[in-house]
Amino acid sequence: MKVVLLQDVKSIGKKGELKEVSDGYARNFLLPRKLAKEANAQAMNELKNAEAAKEYKHKKETQQANDNVAALQDKTVKIYAKAGQGGKLFGSVTAKEIAEEIGKQFGVEVDKRKVVLSDDIKAYGTFRFDVKFYNGITATMSVVVCEQG
Repeated sequence: MKVVLLQDVKSIGKKGELKEVSDGYARNFLLPRKLAKEANAQAMNELKNAEAAKEYKHKKETQQANDNVAALQDKTVKIYAKAGQGGKLFGSVTAKEIAEEIGKQFGVEVDKRKVVLSDDIKAYGTFRFDVKFYNGITATMSVVVCEQG
């Protein structure tokens, strides 16, 4: 019997997959526990629509990520900070501050968890960092830390 899985089932498959299982297994285990439903015309149509929606969402997110990378690639963000003796900053410049400045300076909203710094920025100067937007879609940018004046 063909069934559409409603949840992940160990040794059978993942949610949303179409699988061929024995009639007894489907009637006595999968269907009563609402782990699957019989693959009739309506279920097949729902499965096809769900896959199309998933594909559309993936395309849209990829396009948005590519647009963001085009807008930000090799750009420089300027951040002003206070420092003590010898140019050492009070605290450090964080990913949160960089994400906020990208939003202000370029109008592209970036989550602070997507900003990847190689190490903490604790001095004035220019530093490189990456912004991850989507699977494998990354923009490389620079941050210039200047003295607040």
